[in-house]
Amino acid sequence: MRISTLLGTGAAVTAAAVTGSIATTPAVQSDWYEDLAKPAYQPPRQAFPIVWPALYADIAAVSADTIDELAERGDVAQRRSYIAALLLNLVLNAGWSWLFFNRRRLGPATAVSVALATSSADLARRAVAVRGARALPLVLYPLWVSFATVLCGHIAVLNRRR
Repeated sequence: MRISTLLGTGAAVTAAAVTGSIATTPAVQSDWYEDLAKPAYQPPRQAFPIVWPALYADIAAVSADTIDELAERGDVAQRRSYIAALLLNLVLNAGWSWLFFNRRRLGPATAVSVALATSSADLARRAVAVRGARALPLVLYPLWVSFATVLCGHIAVLNRRR
């Protein structure tokens, strides 16, 4: 993979991560978040700063590798389509944080989480189709987001009267 491509995907992923973090950090430290009813399978708070950076690194690296492979193949249309899918995914990723943590809109956040899980699965499918086993680390992303979608929906149900 070319370093310039990795820098580009890394910058896009970092922008999404920072944007989401701006919405998340104050809320996670607030009484509102602490007082939310959460299911027993809610991961400990310490898991999130471990899981998300690893997933973001996977997204950036696998995407850069996929984009470069498509460029080498001369498949301009599929390359553009992958980049568009990646950017949409990152907008959904950051947008979820704003809806859930900043706006405290649990129902709409669950809907966005469903879209994010679908988008993440599509991104992983595209990457695996191009890179095969080299793209398999990206499959962890839709798995985690699918789990997070169930968790988000459960939190929304438990707190629907708030």
